[in-house]
Order: sequence, then structure tokens, then C-alpha cells
Amino acid sequence: MQEASKVVAVTGGGSGIGWAIAQAFAARGCQVAIGGRREERLRESIAASRWRDSLSAHRLDVADRGSVDQFFDSVEGRLGEVDILVNAAGINVRQRMMANTSAEDWDRIMAVNATGAFNCMMRVLPGMRRRRDGLIVNISSVSGKRATPLGGVAYNASKFAMTGLGICAANEEAAHGIRITNVYPGEVDTPILEQRPQEVDEAHRARILKPEDLAPLVVAIAELPQRAHVPEIVIKPLSQPYA
Repeated sequence: MQEASKVVAVTGGGSGIGWAIAQAFAARGCQVAIGGRREERLRESIAASRWRDSLSAHRLDVADRGSVDQFFDSVEGRLGEVDILVNAAGINVRQRMMANTSAEDWDRIMAVNATGAFNCMMRVLPGMRRRRDGLIVNISSVSGKRATPLGGVAYNASKFAMTGLGICAANEEAAHGIRITNVYPGEVDTPILEQRPQEVDEAHRARILKPEDLAPLVVAIAELPQRAHVPEIVIKPLSQPYA
């Protein structure tokens, strides 16, 4: 990866995993556009970053195709075509069991976590195909590998959908020189924990992953030669079993 020449777009980039990844790419010399629904919050995050000159804020609702088009139009107009897309936008809800999940929550979780990734991939793939180069990293979850009560019914379903999307698209787009990777984190100390049915205490937070643990992994995937493809990878807290 010739970092200085790369344009990186990160959805859900204002906090958590997306923000950590955005800063890591900016530190490598990339021009990084971060998208989120609250543009003012994005600007505040950028203002506090030592890499602020390499970061730009753009309003984005990944579930809204019009917003997705506006986001990428803005990025392309300011920075050029996207070389690397990181789909890090994701949500969950407190009421997440089958017995108490509302239809509205189901629709919104699927729209953001699964359809949102699809919308962004669809927008960047034509340019990547034309250039015969590009990388897409989908920040999924171990909930996309096995369904457990922790994630809840809608979140699990959305992450399984993201798994299928990434793997199928990766197999198809390899012929165009495009690499697509699904990353499956275990528990990570991010704002989404605030939506847990039970409060997460500080001792638990100390044992799980931090957003900055994922950032060097994603940058390392981007720095591999184009011939090397990582289709999927799991990263989890050492303290928790993978079974």
C-alpha cells in the first residue's frame, strides 16, 4: 500500500472501531473520510486528533441510499475515488430477544448492519472494477459466525447476512482485482455496549478488546500485496473462549 496515494472511507467513523481504524490509516498517510449520522460529532472527533489534517467529516446514514450517494459524491469531489472502504457502521438495541424484539427494531438493525454495508459496497465497486484494484473491509462480529443470546436475534441475523455478503462478493470480485475481507471481532469496548440489556461493569470492559486493537489488523490487511487475500479473520479477547 502506497499510503499517501490512498483514499479511505470509513462508515461509522465517529467513534469506536471505525474511529480507531480511521486514525490508523491517517497515521499511515492516507486521506480518510469518516461518515456518520451526526456530522458535528465527527468534526469534534477530528478536531481532537493529531491526524486532523488527513481526516474529513461527512454526514452519512448507510441505510439511506440517497445519503450514501451524497457521501461518496462528497468524498470523490474532495479526495478522489475511494481505494479502501471500511464498513464499520453498526447498531444494536436493548430489547433483543425474540420475545421482545420489535418489528421496527428488526428492520432498522437489518437496514444499518446488512443493507448499509451492501449500499456502500455497491457504490464503490464500479470504480474499483474499472481500476482493477480496491479493498473492502467489513467489520462484522463473532455474531456473524455463530448465533448467541449475547447479540440478540436481529443483530445475529444482520451479521450472518453481512458474512454471506462479504464472502459471496469477495469470490465474485476477485476476478476484478478487488479484495473483500470480513473481520469478526469478539467483545469490544465501544459505545454499543450501552445498549446491552445488563450494564457492563468496568472489570468486564478491562478484559475485552479495545477499538485500537482492531486498527493495526485492518491496516495490515490493506498493506498486503494485491495477490494476497484474507477472506475472513476472527479477533477476540484472550480471556474469552472461541467455542
